[in-house]
Amino acid sequence: MAHWQDRHRLVAAAYVVLRRPGGEILFLQRANTGYRDGHYSLPAGHLEGGESALAAAIREAREETGIDLDPARVRLVHTQHRVGEELDHERINLYFEATDWRGEPRNAEPHKCSALLWSCPSSPPHPLVPEIAVFLEHFERGSAFSALGFE
Repeated sequence: MAHWQDRHRLVAAAYVVLRRPGGEILFLQRANTGYRDGHYSLPAGHLEGGESALAAAIREAREETGIDLDPARVRLVHTQHRVGEELDHERINLYFEATDWRGEPRNAEPHKCSALLWSCPSSPPHPLVPEIAVFLEHFERGSAFSALGFE
C-alpha cells in the first residue's frame, strides 16, 4: 500500500485580479525572474508552507503592489490546472478577484517587475504569459476552471 508521502503532488500558486470600477485589471511586466521576463502577468506567487491560498493572494498583492486587501472582500474566481513542456511538475493556479483595496497600487518589487499597466481583460497587453491568456479567456466567459497541457 502506498504511503501518503508517495502520492502525486502539485505546486500551488495564488494570482490576484485587481479590478477597477471601469473593468480594467492590473498587469505587471515580469523582469529578472528567469520565467517569461518581459511578458505581462498578474500579481502572483507560490503558497508558502502552512499558508492558505487566500492568505498567499493577500500577501502577494501587498509584496508586489503595496496594497492591502480585506480577506472578506476577495473572492476565488477561477482554478487552473496546468502542465507543460517547461514544467517538471503540475500546477494549480488559484485566481482571486478584488475590486477594492487600501492604498494605491505601485511597483513594490522593481527588481522583479519593470512596469504596471491597467488594461481591459478583453484587450490585455502583449506579450502575455500563456497561462494568463488562457485564464483571461475563461474569466471573460465566467468559467471557473481551465486545464492546460493535458490531452
